[in-house]
Amino acid sequence: ELMTGYTMLRNGGVGNGGQPWVLRWSSRIRLTWLSFTLFVILVFFPLIAHYYLTTIDDADDAGKRIFGPRTGNELCEVKHVQDLCRIRESVSEELLQLEAKRQELNSEIAKLNLKIEACKKSIENAKQDLLQLKNVISQTEHSYKELMAQNQPKLSLPIRLLPDKDDATFPLPKSSRNCRLHNCFDYSRCPLTSGFPVYVYNSDDYPFGSSLDPLIKQAFEATVRTNVYVTENANIACVYIILVGEMQEPVMPKPTELEQQLHSLPYWRTDGHNHLIINLSRKSETQNFIYNISTGRAMIAQSTFYDAQYRPGFDIVVSPLVHAMSEPNFLEIPPQVPVKRKYLFSFQGEKIESLRSSLQEVRSFEEEIEGNAPADYDDRIITTLKAVQDSKLDFVLVEFTCKNQPKASLPTEWALCGERDDRLELLKLSTFALIITPGDTHLVISAGCTMRLFEALEVGAIPVVLGEQVQLPYNDVIRWNEAALIIPKPRITEVHFLLRSISDNDLLAMRRQGRFLWETYFSTSDNVFSTVLAIIRTRIQIPAAPIREEPAVEIPHRSGKAAGTDPNMADNGDLDLGPVETEPPYASPKYLRNFTLTAMDIYRNWNSAPGPFHLFPYTPFDPVLPSEAKFLGSGTGFRPIGGGAGGSGKEFQAALGGNVPREQFTVVMLTYEREEVLMNSLERLNGLPYLNKVVVVWNSPKLPSEDLLWPDIGVPIMVVRTEKNSLNNRFLPWDEIETEAILSIDDDAHLRHDEIMFGFRVWREARDRIVGFPGRYHAWDIPHQSWLYNSNYSCELSMVLTGAAFFHKYYAYLYSYVMPQAIRDMVDEYINCEDIAMNFLVSHLTRKPPIKVTSRWTFRCPGCPQALSHDDSHFHERHKCINFFVKVYGYMPLLYTQFRVDSVLFKTRLPHDKTKCFKFI
Repeated sequence: ELMTGYTMLRNGGVGNGGQPWVLRWSSRIRLTWLSFTLFVILVFFPLIAHYYLTTIDDADDAGKRIFGPRTGNELCEVKHVQDLCRIRESVSEELLQLEAKRQELNSEIAKLNLKIEACKKSIENAKQDLLQLKNVISQTEHSYKELMAQNQPKLSLPIRLLPDKDDATFPLPKSSRNCRLHNCFDYSRCPLTSGFPVYVYNSDDYPFGSSLDPLIKQAFEATVRTNVYVTENANIACVYIILVGEMQEPVMPKPTELEQQLHSLPYWRTDGHNHLIINLSRKSETQNFIYNISTGRAMIAQSTFYDAQYRPGFDIVVSPLVHAMSEPNFLEIPPQVPVKRKYLFSFQGEKIESLRSSLQEVRSFEEEIEGNAPADYDDRIITTLKAVQDSKLDFVLVEFTCKNQPKASLPTEWALCGERDDRLELLKLSTFALIITPGDTHLVISAGCTMRLFEALEVGAIPVVLGEQVQLPYNDVIRWNEAALIIPKPRITEVHFLLRSISDNDLLAMRRQGRFLWETYFSTSDNVFSTVLAIIRTRIQIPAAPIREEPAVEIPHRSGKAAGTDPNMADNGDLDLGPVETEPPYASPKYLRNFTLTAMDIYRNWNSAPGPFHLFPYTPFDPVLPSEAKFLGSGTGFRPIGGGAGGSGKEFQAALGGNVPREQFTVVMLTYEREEVLMNSLERLNGLPYLNKVVVVWNSPKLPSEDLLWPDIGVPIMVVRTEKNSLNNRFLPWDEIETEAILSIDDDAHLRHDEIMFGFRVWREARDRIVGFPGRYHAWDIPHQSWLYNSNYSCELSMVLTGAAFFHKYYAYLYSYVMPQAIRDMVDEYINCEDIAMNFLVSHLTRKPPIKVTSRWTFRCPGCPQALSHDDSHFHERHKCINFFVKVYGYMPLLYTQFRVDSVLFKTRLPHDKTKCFKFI
């Protein structure tokens, strides 16, 4: 029964029908009640407890509060909280102490790092100082070995000896006709170290001065005022000079009067030794009035001499003074090309008085060969030359009778015909100019012959002198066979064949040499007077006075800004370009002149063909061939000791090698009011090996900013102030330039160090050339028949711009003091073309083209302000410059070349401590 009841209840009902809803209702009531009870407990109980606690803590006595909020200090009063606070405070203090110690240690570490860096710098500086000391010791030992090898102790200058005023002990020659230097010249007045002082009498102080030609006297006085050898102290003079001609005919003094006036000169000393009597001729009819005057031991310089009067090696044959007070006009001088002109040769002249005609003697040619020469060959010359003219084999022009009245002349001399301008026009059309010497063999030279020679050289007609007995001007120091043909008169029948057999190259060489002789010794009064003094000085073996260097007026500037290193400039890979700041400044050795070799005022052209060989009165040093152990007047050239030691890799890169093992170069940088560009360019030179110093040519009248801080690049920077804004200042021979090698560079040039060093190495192999980077060339404009300047990319070049080029300092002297002034004037006029002018000069002297290195065609720095070359008129002006320079030189001296020098880094099997070699091709 129980089981039945239970079953009924589980089935939800009671009894037979069941009541399940009762069970479901009771279950729901239990769950609902349980949920409600939990809700009340969880919600209302915390509220009641909170209320109760807050009500209790509202008591007035704060000390009886138990559950209210308390402060941190009050909480710390609790034991376990107090322990936690103490631990927190202890940890905080320890952390603060550790932080302080950490900062202190960091500070000490920073100080130690600074000390380490300072020590490293000190070590590096000490190493640099040690290397410098080693180099100085090495140089000292090298110099000592050289001195020991020479075994020549240095001597002090000898004591100056001056003779007595009366020179009573001076021996007298048997006759003044026998005067030579050894018996008529007092060497005691001219010590080797005297400097060759020359005293010039004032002609106006003597009666004959009023008879002198005014133009000649004025030109002579102007020349004397500017000559470096002239002194006003007659007591120390070596030579005394008096001008006696050219005299004007109406007021010419009598020979006896002139002789008395000469003998009464205050320093004549009874016989006139060490005196030079100058008789200059401006006209072809100048008379030889000194022939009948007793001149004693005085030297004579004039254009007309008889053999009884002329004393070889003592007297001087001078050229006529045609351009007395004027400079030659180069625009009127014809060019030297084409080589052959309209007439093969020409001659105009008339013989006023002659000796007996050889044809009148009816003598055979065989008799002449046997030694019985006729008294006068002129008739045979006339016959032969007319036959050549009539044959019409070549165009020749010979006239033996003047159309107008001939000029006055000496007996047996061929007088000049017509005016000077007419004669020059004929010579401009003639390849050769015949000069027939006087029939009188006793007349060794005449003013008429020297005038013909002057005019022929002036316009480029090659002189053909008939008569080997003639004494041409300055014949003892000039090799006339390189500029003229001197043919004996008996060879008159062979003259035509001889002239036709000369090649065009030889003709051009002779014409160029003649033009050079005319410009150097004939053209102006300064040239004539300087040449006369140079001949006397060379004869008595006194060195020339040093040529003046341009004094550098330094602009004060502040230096100290540490120059950075441009990675593009210094990134040379594994190349060792050379010592940086370890080599002390080393100037090129000065040439110590040997006083026993003073005939070295002789200049030679450097080409293989016969070239100029003559006195150079302007230059003080000895320009000789490199093969003669020195180059261009300096003593560095080829040294007897030292030289290259072979090697490769690092040994090759670290040493310059070659024949001049020790050498540096000077950077000359021209600038004009571009301070920022200049500073950047100077900084790029930092760390450049073999750099001696930098000369900044400040071309602006406005001085640099006072607050401008110049970079410290490890070598001196000399800022030079110029007198005027001129591009010619780039090539002035500044006295601050102490090296032979000059790197001329623009202020905006951008070159790497390895490029500069490569150019320096190449220049050392070709010291007489311009070696640079940007190449240019000239071209002939056929439609306009003129020369053009071209800067297009080309495999052929004829110029190297001096905005980035090496050249020898010797050329700075020639450019500034010897090159025709007309070229420098045009450079100033256009503010352009100075680089073209330097290329013309060097090519004219060497007959060699410049050398271009690397493939670089431009060198401008990116972002720099525009320079003068960006002007539209820049190239038009350069066209004009080239054509004008050609007129001045008389021909185009520039030479083309396809040669370029590049660096090649090639790998070879070398030891591990070696690197690549640096080679040239």
